[in-house]
Amino acid sequence: MPESQRGATNERGTRALLNSLANDTSRETLTLRGILDDFDERGFGILLLIATLPAFIPIPVGGAISGPLVMFLGAQLLFGREDVWLPRRIADWGPKRDAFARFVARISPWLGRLEHLIRPRIGWLFEHPLTMAISGLVLVVTGGLLALPIPATNYLFGGLLLMFALALLEQDGVLLVIAWIAAIVVAVMVGLLSGHLLANVGDWLQSLQSWWNARSLS
Repeated sequence: MPESQRGATNERGTRALLNSLANDTSRETLTLRGILDDFDERGFGILLLIATLPAFIPIPVGGAISGPLVMFLGAQLLFGREDVWLPRRIADWGPKRDAFARFVARISPWLGRLEHLIRPRIGWLFEHPLTMAISGLVLVVTGGLLALPIPATNYLFGGLLLMFALALLEQDGVLLVIAWIAAIVVAVMVGLLSGHLLANVGDWLQSLQSWWNARSLS
């Protein structure tokens, strides 16, 4: 992409960039390689957004698809990569433009409402290696939780990941810190609830075993 075009691209808001991709009738499939070229240094943000899409599809395996993709991107941030690395086969893959356009149409209204709240802030935060390492670690954990078959959590984790994606796309340090805190709180809550659920299952199994032993003796 020419430097002048890249500069113009970087000045445009996230919603405008997403709409330009969704309305690009010259491409039936939006390959990840092409998207990365369009978004330049916003690559991690846009790929995180795309990786989150299956979590919002009402199918049982949505989280199982999104989770590993998010973990893959998070691991790269954790280990200090400044640009996204993709295997050739994955780079040539991407969502169908029609499906992407439907998703953009769904999120565009609330993106418009958030545009006056989400903006470039605390830019130095994104230049610090520790910031990206923390973000990467949180994404790896959140992606791992999303991949687990935990009922009614896909939208919850998907919403958190959208926060991260928008923070990276808009270079909004305030939103990034909020996303960190929200992800940690949710992870702790899910851990506590899961532990409570496992304890209840253990008690139920013990009661069932006691009932079976009493029935056998009688």
